[in-house]
Amino acid sequence: MAQILTARGATLSAWVRHPEAVRAVIFDLDGVLVDSIAVAREAFRIAYDEVVGDGVAPVDEYCRYPGRHLVEVLRLMGLPATMASPFVRESHRLAGQVRLMPGVIDLLEVLGRRGIPMAVATSKDGVRARTLLDQLGILPVFAHVLGADEVDRPKPAPDIVLRTLALLGIEAPAALMVGDAVADIACARAAGVVSVAATWGETDRATLLTAEPDVVLDHPADLLALSPF
Repeated sequence: MAQILTARGATLSAWVRHPEAVRAVIFDLDGVLVDSIAVAREAFRIAYDEVVGDGVAPVDEYCRYPGRHLVEVLRLMGLPATMASPFVRESHRLAGQVRLMPGVIDLLEVLGRRGIPMAVATSKDGVRARTLLDQLGILPVFAHVLGADEVDRPKPAPDIVLRTLALLGIEAPAALMVGDAVADIACARAAGVVSVAATWGETDRATLLTAEPDVVLDHPADLLALSPF
């Protein structure tokens, strides 16, 4: 069920007093809306073998950076930036294996019926994110889908959420950001929106709690327990 953890700052405390003021939901993509970890692992392995070639691909280390843009992850791992091209190629090739997270369709349908604007702010590149959502049949649900390559700074910087808010025409206190990574929580907090941790994603609950999210959800449907949804 939904759990409100903190009342830090004006944004959350105002929302607790006036929950009807929340007018939009911004979602992360991987680990929140879609289960793409197996595809990402395979794409990374193939890209590593193609570009680096020596030894075993450090797939487990790669998975320690959920919510981060691929280019930044490669830099942090000391790997060639040229791995990005085959990674993206293989991600497109394997996209048919990506599935929606259980409960996501029901959540999106309810929010849509209730007239809640929705957007996606992802560390994927924008074209790749929109293509994937289109293949899954849910792209029209979202007013906007933004990728990390479409802003100056990727998560955990607030740029992508601030840009999404501007496109939605909504002020920060009127929005929630749902993410499954520490980078998502930091991004939401820096942007001034209510940070919502999704524990069904790629990051374990204990690690997410260290990021001090405002709200924790254990299932997509738990979002509906938060008034006014």
